Amino acid sequence: MRRSTWNSVISSSSWSNTCVPWSGWNVSSAVTEGSDRGRIVRAQSAAAVPVRTTTRSARPTTRASRRSHRRPDRFARDIGLDYTAGGVTPPPFAAVDEQLARIRRGTAQIIVESELRAKLARGTPLTVKLGLDPTAPDLHLGHTVVLQKLRDFQELGHQVVIIIGDFTGMIGDPTGRSETRKQLTREEIRVNAETYRAQLGRVLDMARVRLEFNSTWLSTLSFEDIIRETAHVTVAQMLQREDFAARYGSGRPVSLHEFLYPLAQAYDSVALRADVELGGTDQTFNLLLGRDLQRAHGREPQIAVTVPILEGLDGVQKMSKSLGNYVGISESPEEIYGKLMSISDDLMWRYVELLTRLPAGEIDALRAGHPRDAKMRLARLLTATYHGDALASRAEAKFVREVQKREVPGIIDQVTVALGVGGGGRGKAPADSESRPLWWVVKEAGLAASTSEGRRLIRQGAVDVDGVRVTDPDHQLHAGPGYLIRAGKRRYKRVVLQSGKKS
Repeated sequence: MRRSTWNSVISSSSWSNTCVPWSGWNVSSAVTEGSDRGRIVRAQSAAAVPVRTTTRSARPTTRASRRSHRRPDRFARDIGLDYTAGGVTPPPFAAVDEQLARIRRGTAQIIVESELRAKLARGTPLTVKLGLDPTAPDLHLGHTVVLQKLRDFQELGHQVVIIIGDFTGMIGDPTGRSETRKQLTREEIRVNAETYRAQLGRVLDMARVRLEFNSTWLSTLSFEDIIRETAHVTVAQMLQREDFAARYGSGRPVSLHEFLYPLAQAYDSVALRADVELGGTDQTFNLLLGRDLQRAHGREPQIAVTVPILEGLDGVQKMSKSLGNYVGISESPEEIYGKLMSISDDLMWRYVELLTRLPAGEIDALRAGHPRDAKMRLARLLTATYHGDALASRAEAKFVREVQKREVPGIIDQVTVALGVGGGGRGKAPADSESRPLWWVVKEAGLAASTSEGRRLIRQGAVDVDGVRVTDPDHQLHAGPGYLIRAGKRRYKRVVLQSGKKS
């Protein structure tokens, strides 16, 4: 940047007027009614800093904003009905109390509910935003918690906008990370975004979804624009995030580009004129920053609606493909049904609350009955949601036959695994050996999605070899005619280990 340009930025009134000192807040504190961040969450012990009162323009301060915000729908890549377009009449709205009751179900926080009530009372469609960074495109049930809430808004007649973060995806969301996330290429993001688009239709009515890519506006910002936006945020504010604070405190690097991620997400809300933004509880900081940035641009702040993080099949850690405790919505009907039947009774009710929209009366009736019947109802309902009633019925019948009645399937797939494809490392024989540890065989045979899942299944006693339960992950299997291996309650493979010796 030329010195003259830099000086004009520093001396501009909009720069000085938008540099608001940060007093600090803790997003892990209890939320109360109120619109100021000091009333939303408990103030930190930071010393109070005098704030100069200024008058902000109602228009965006950046050059790109001035181009785009006159018509926020100009960026829309619609794939169906858009209530902001001319000539489209939104459906009639339910009473405000009825809408709030549906929105409250399965949510962790609404910041601020009184403001949401006021927005709903206007009787016009709200712009409800959900951002997705296409870094892990295979959706699982953990992702569907927030998608179901988005569906609630959609069915209440509001305008749903999904932002595919093709621009922010090149930064990578640092939330919960202990180290800097690897940046994706544009091609990786493009492929992942297409996968997202296909899977979202399993939860949402895509004919009524407005799809956006945030590169549309973020890529047009000049360096001057970015400097102006960063003036709304302080380093102290960013270090209120637990993940940043932990890394900074332990001497692990926090890159400047990671600070820009929550700011970019917040700017998305400015660009879209979002009324509501959804996210998991781990996104609370980013959603509140969106409120702050909208205020800085003279806008009415969005409502932040957060949903709980869904526990995985183990009932302890959050659902994650890398942890092997997930249920993917693109998995086979048999896998979805069987995995859901394996969860604990306590976790089952958590899933009923967050993953279904069963009426309260039906849930009460299920609680009064046998837990197994309730679990089968849950498993069938969710399997049907992603695969249809016919395949859900078939999956249930197979589960009853093979698991509850302990019948071995009549047809079992056979897989041949060559012993010369690796095997070194902890607890493994060398690559030229005639044996392999059980966890390696389970993974290579496709009976587990990952090494960690294979080890976990074996330690939990969920793996049989030729009808004998094995709990040692390093139990050795040898080249030969083959083994009948069962992993979990319903996955069978006949595995032939092919010798790695040269003849």
